[in-house]
Amino acid sequence: MTAITTIRIDYDALPDPLNLKDPDAVARMIEAALRDEGIKAEASDVISHIKIEAPTTQLAAASAFLASLQLI
Repeated sequence: MTAITTIRIDYDALPDPLNLKDPDAVARMIEAALRDEGIKAEASDVISHIKIEAPTTQLAAASAFLASLQLI
């Protein structure tokens, strides 16, 4: 079994123009970008934030990539 880590990004923290887009679309864009980087992540819209679940073994890579996009 693989341990999973959850990263939450508040909508208010999203940079322009992402904070103006449909939350489902933002989640799909983030998930696709992470997968393009080889990170097996799932992102979803959860009422007040974007929830990203990724294998804990890929947490450092996911965090670094999200930081490079100025999402965290």
